[in-house]
Amino acid sequence: MKITIAAIVLGLASAGSIAQAQSNDITGVNALNDRIDDIQTAVAKDMARGQDANRFGNPDFHPGLSGSASLGYSGQTGNSRSQEFTGGARLRYASGQFVQTIGLALDYADAAGTKTKQDVFAVYDANYYFNDKVYGFILGRVETDGLATTVDDIKTDAFVGFGPGYRIINTEQITWRVQAGIGQSYLKDGTGASNSELGYIVSSRLFYAFNPNIFASNDTDVLKTNSSLRINNDLGVNFKVSDALSTRISYLTAYNDSRAIRADNKLGVSLVLGF
Repeated sequence: MKITIAAIVLGLASAGSIAQAQSNDITGVNALNDRIDDIQTAVAKDMARGQDANRFGNPDFHPGLSGSASLGYSGQTGNSRSQEFTGGARLRYASGQFVQTIGLALDYADAAGTKTKQDVFAVYDANYYFNDKVYGFILGRVETDGLATTVDDIKTDAFVGFGPGYRIINTEQITWRVQAGIGQSYLKDGTGASNSELGYIVSSRLFYAFNPNIFASNDTDVLKTNSSLRINNDLGVNFKVSDALSTRISYLTAYNDSRAIRADNKLGVSLVLGF
């Protein structure tokens, strides 16, 4: 059994949501267990962010079509009326050196008949591996916010591009691959005004193992168009103190020179203790 210590901190911050859930659970046990499970899942995802399935070459995926899908729905009536729907699916088709992946996530919610969330996120990612060092990629991404209404809201953010990738270093201790491509960027704000322009994307994936128990990763993505420069950087260090204790410290930066405040920064700490 593993107990996520981060659940204590995040749980206190979410006391309001837990209290609301307990209104339908007199003992509170089920509501608390559900909340702890959600936090453990979030922490596990954060701990896995430093891992890269493509780090050492062509991933050994099951040939042919594979994937998974999940749906969730909840509705509430009585003193308050609300409903939430979430859905996600991932399909992968692997054929020798060519691997294609499609991911889709839907998020919808309303309260008292008023929509509070209407998000769609989809990604197409294809890679062809010429050899252990050189590969080509095709990337398509679209993210929509159905509730965007103002000029400062992004209703649609999309990009499609392609280009080559190269593994500069590929050892058990350190791996570093880069890729660069050209494509089309599309943005539409909440008022319906849109902008489509040529874009250039550059990505870097760096992994360094200090020893078997400590490794660092740094993922960088840069998208440049005539009107903006956008940079995302995810720096993280994972520590495995023992078989029962591990942690990850990360620092995320999202930069966009078209915003009044150009950079958003986020410090994250995840700790897992098992006993």
